[in-house]
Amino acid sequence: MFERPRKRDRAVLVHVHFRHHAEQPDLPEFIELTRAASIEPVETVTTSRDKPDPKLYIGKGKCEELAQVVRLHEANVVIFNHELTPSQERNVERFVKCRVLSRTGLILTIFAARARTFEGKLQVELAQLEHMSTRLVRIWTHLERQKGGIGLRAGPGETQIEVDRRLIRNRIQAIEQRLEKVKAQRQQSRHARQRQQVLTVALVGYTNAGKSTLFNALTGAHVWVANQLFATLDPTLRSMEIPKLGKVVLADTVGFIRQLPHTLVDAFRATLEETIEASLLLHVIDAHDEHSEDHIEQVNQVLAEIGAQDVPQLLVFNKADLLENSSYYPGYAEYDKDGKITKIWVSALTGEGLDLLREALQGRLSAGLVQGMLHLGPAQGQIRAQLYALQAVMHEVENAEGGWDLVINLTNYQWQKLCQQYHDVAQLFTAT
Repeated sequence: MFERPRKRDRAVLVHVHFRHHAEQPDLPEFIELTRAASIEPVETVTTSRDKPDPKLYIGKGKCEELAQVVRLHEANVVIFNHELTPSQERNVERFVKCRVLSRTGLILTIFAARARTFEGKLQVELAQLEHMSTRLVRIWTHLERQKGGIGLRAGPGETQIEVDRRLIRNRIQAIEQRLEKVKAQRQQSRHARQRQQVLTVALVGYTNAGKSTLFNALTGAHVWVANQLFATLDPTLRSMEIPKLGKVVLADTVGFIRQLPHTLVDAFRATLEETIEASLLLHVIDAHDEHSEDHIEQVNQVLAEIGAQDVPQLLVFNKADLLENSSYYPGYAEYDKDGKITKIWVSALTGEGLDLLREALQGRLSAGLVQGMLHLGPAQGQIRAQLYALQAVMHEVENAEGGWDLVINLTNYQWQKLCQQYHDVAQLFTAT
């Protein structure tokens, strides 16, 4: 397993601005990531370069300065806001005489500390092992050792690094097999909801945008929340009632971040399938964050990477109560040409704007619904029973023929299946 930093570790941070790179890592976010890992940032070393140095990433002169800063502050770890190759990590470590972490290693440290469920721990361990497998040369100091068996006639035997790689490969395969079982269980639950046509809404957004607070406010759940990056990792599903729609499943997912490591995206892909299969995405945005537009773009990039780019979105600007001297406030909304809400400003903490958000959910989710009056005769009680089983009957009165006039509300998928099963039902229906 990847080693977790002890509490009160003191870190010197390294941030490089590359002159010709359009996308630059965010320094304030990097500092918050460090604190989220329970590491104290004592100094930040910054520099500008055209491209990374192939051996030391920041060059020999800057490494000498870095080593002096480490000694001055008695730091025991150096963290780069970038991705270093295994050889670069090893070379910088030898130069500064303390441990070196890359951005991915830092995020993995946070994830390892925050995962709570069995699935979440497996996903994090998988990402750690895949990250570690490329860094064995840096981790181990006994790689020259070899293992030869009794009775071997020739050959140097198996080197220690080969043993370690084999053990890691075996562990990765075991974890992947367990995750496949968990994935199958998730698919069964998802298929059960699809058969019952229970609508699913997934909360997505940049980390620390307030998704879990909004989740608790909408569902009455008590998911742990904190004002820090990656406070919630494990997915949570709860039901909520939407006017005229009934029960809707709300899914809280892991927050995204700039340059989210691909190993984590791959490891959490099974969890993120709740996002892909959702009827609607609530894209939660920190309205008080000056980088909110950039964060929207980052989230959309990850959604495209996991194949959820075509799922409809409703933009929810949270923490609107913190806005000052702004035309936006909790309860403000923007509409499209059809009168449907596309953007809404709320405060999950105070509850302001949440009633309008529920109305917006009702409007967006009802777009795929069939609503109207169904006139059934006394011999069509089987259709009536099936509609009740689907919880699609909103109101019922007896008609003159001794049958029933039903006000129904069901999804288009349910309606099409019903029409296939009972060919004359469409002729008895009047849309509203």
